[in-house]
Amino acid sequence: MCLKNIVRAQIDTENESQHEFELDGEVSAYFSYSPENDLDMFLGGRYLPELNYGYTFKNKSLLDFELSANIYSSALFHPFYSSQTVGEINPYRIWVRYSGEQFEVRLGLQKIDFGTARLLRSLQWFDEVDPRDPLNFTTGVYGILARYYFLNNANIWVWGLYGNENPRGFEPLKNSKDSPEFGGRVQIPVPKGEVGLTYHHRNASFEGVLAFPSFNNIPENRISLDGKWDIILGIWFEAVLINKSKDIGILTNQNYLTIGTDYTFDVGNGLNISFEHLHSNYIDKEFKTINKFNASANSIYYPLGLFDSINSVMYYSWDSKLFFFYLNYEHQFDELTGYVSAFYNPDSQSEVETLYENSFSGPGVRVMLVYYH
Repeated sequence: MCLKNIVRAQIDTENESQHEFELDGEVSAYFSYSPENDLDMFLGGRYLPELNYGYTFKNKSLLDFELSANIYSSALFHPFYSSQTVGEINPYRIWVRYSGEQFEVRLGLQKIDFGTARLLRSLQWFDEVDPRDPLNFTTGVYGILARYYFLNNANIWVWGLYGNENPRGFEPLKNSKDSPEFGGRVQIPVPKGEVGLTYHHRNASFEGVLAFPSFNNIPENRISLDGKWDIILGIWFEAVLINKSKDIGILTNQNYLTIGTDYTFDVGNGLNISFEHLHSNYIDKEFKTINKFNASANSIYYPLGLFDSINSVMYYSWDSKLFFFYLNYEHQFDELTGYVSAFYNPDSQSEVETLYENSFSGPGVRVMLVYYH
């Protein structure tokens, strides 16, 4: 899919050790128009240059690293009236990894994601991937991740995180930046599928949130169970329980349950339709349900040919009666990939908007070009 500038050098050929440099990147430019907004035009660009280096030892183990930056600029404007501009250069990925045939240990700014849901992810604990974003852009987290893979496809994950403040996924509270986070995950194969058990501990910060008293370093524990199976239909679920050790009212306890299914129909080139439903409860210290949230999401994907495809994402909040819609057409050129999208977002925002960044109210269109080098 991408053209890469690769410089390879082989050394010590007698003992088969070698090293490899790889330089590539992703350049994207996009424009959107949403007429119901005062600043109805949005123009932006992003460059993700990436440098990789790997050294393979005689025993076939690998030491490699990735270094990449997020160079971003955008303007929100109405012609001849008003504008808002922003430009940033931030680290995107900075990690080093040592790996073998059945293990890996990765340290630094990295992407960590897991779980089975695709649209309404109860297990979106460490990333911000928007299901409508064809580039799957997300900031990373600082930490260390170790994984071991058994021969029967079972695997164990262990991680420790530090210095990550911003909330992710459905989190209403920030992380306490100076407090470490840690956790682990076990995935095991089962007939026709797999299941996973996950635990995570962090300290949350309540400072500056709503009208509640200011709390910091609130111990929080999470435990989840997820699974997926490929039978006649693809089916999956994610169940999460979250508890905080301090009484902070509606945010003391939460639980999330996502169930989903998909099927590829034998129509033309293959029509894939998926559906997910999310149910969540917000529970106080006495385990009384104070608030609940129900949402459904649907995704349709159809490949028009080798170089063209169309997909849609629809979302509905049953409690707030809000409807979101996104339709995207993709075409792959020789060195570019183009996207033309149409969307609708309601004026009022809901809990699920924590997943959707750069959203504009009302209807709109978006055009994006992406170049890989």
